[in-house]
Amino acid sequence: MERLESFGKLAEWGSSALSIIFRVSTYVWRRIYPYIEITFTEYAGEHLKRSEAYAAIDAYLGDLCRDTAFRIRAMTSNEGGDNVVFSMDDNEEIVVDLDGVKVWWLASKAVPRVTSIYLGRGAPPEDPRYYRLAFHHRHRDFVVGHYISFVLSKGKQIAADQRKNKLYTNKSTIGCHPYELRETLWSHVPFEHRAKFETLAMEENKKRGIVEDLDRFRSNRDYYRKLGKPWKRGYLLYGPPGTGKSTMIAAMANHLDYDIYDLELTSVKDNTDMRKLLIETKDKCIIVIEDVDYMLDLWNRRKKLIEAQIGAGKVKAALVPKVSDEESKVTLPGLLNFIDGLWTSCGGERIIVLTTNNYESLDPALKRRGRMDIHVEMSYCSYEAFKILAKNYLNIDGHQLFRKIKRLLAENEVTPAEVAEALMHKSGDDVDTQEVRKCLENLIGILKSKDSDPVVRAGPPLLL
Repeated sequence: MERLESFGKLAEWGSSALSIIFRVSTYVWRRIYPYIEITFTEYAGEHLKRSEAYAAIDAYLGDLCRDTAFRIRAMTSNEGGDNVVFSMDDNEEIVVDLDGVKVWWLASKAVPRVTSIYLGRGAPPEDPRYYRLAFHHRHRDFVVGHYISFVLSKGKQIAADQRKNKLYTNKSTIGCHPYELRETLWSHVPFEHRAKFETLAMEENKKRGIVEDLDRFRSNRDYYRKLGKPWKRGYLLYGPPGTGKSTMIAAMANHLDYDIYDLELTSVKDNTDMRKLLIETKDKCIIVIEDVDYMLDLWNRRKKLIEAQIGAGKVKAALVPKVSDEESKVTLPGLLNFIDGLWTSCGGERIIVLTTNNYESLDPALKRRGRMDIHVEMSYCSYEAFKILAKNYLNIDGHQLFRKIKRLLAENEVTPAEVAEALMHKSGDDVDTQEVRKCLENLIGILKSKDSDPVVRAGPPLLL
């Protein structure tokens, strides 16, 4: 017993001695190396999302390194043209002198402690990069309290000045090795669509209501915070093919200066991957799911197949064939949570747009207000919409054939896409009187070929 007590006292003394040695060595080391280091990593949360702070610092240092660094990484901006983006190469250092306060920036990348063998397809993923900021401890208050905030603000401003709108599409996550998607689940191209609300073939009152709603949404960040709601808005665009749903989305993006994320659900493995896609979207964006009724139809067929196989207890549920690994396992509840669940609070200033050709087939839970706030019917071409198209394509405000076209439009269903095709001409911007008449007569011929029975157009109204 006495021996155990002696060992206990000895261990306690040893622990105290080690603590003293650690404090003394730390004090001595800080005297020898009086510098503080702050690390900004590229990814956070198991590589789910690129750090906004890292992106801002990358833009800030990319602007500095052109004049001061010796090793510079250069690449095209992937936005068309000859625009080149610069950044610091690995293990390169930049010294910044701020009126006597010196700071050092080091660019590097994390090296894994354990060497692994990559078995995925394509090129192996790169190790995540980081920036390290070093400065003397006596400048701590200045660097932490002012300089870092300045760098983040300046970097965001530089990135915004260089930014062009992008059109994103999701990479397929079905059958992919996890490491293949380590960096990003989205790829993008420059968004070059020139659609505007001014040239959109739609009734003026509808367009005015949509534009006003978009402007209110963009300027109401504090209001959404006050309500405790995610800063998002849902739009449901419905109508026959060719009525301008995609053009409407492009006009919304150009009006708000937002990126577009075109989500292809059939390429998403399951609900978990769909949430990862949401996390990787940036703020100020429009997330689009087109032809959502087609995806719902696939789910309904799968459900009916399973129910038919199980029958009235004739076949056990365990014997029902599982969904193939090459099929999407995204479910309707998963989609509803994606649109209006807890994960929508990750980020802000997003608009989610669903399009469908069959409004009545959609599940009521998908259409409900609060999830899809605005329902917009993209209908067949009206006379007012035709006049906009005539101005766009023929640069005319009136013609003696307009009265006849107005009567035919009231009697027949024709999409704006069909009208636009009829008004296309080969003369470029300048179109002569004869070609104008030829285009209008071409449209009259298309309208006459349609069923001439009177049409009664009905549908849920635009609600704001």
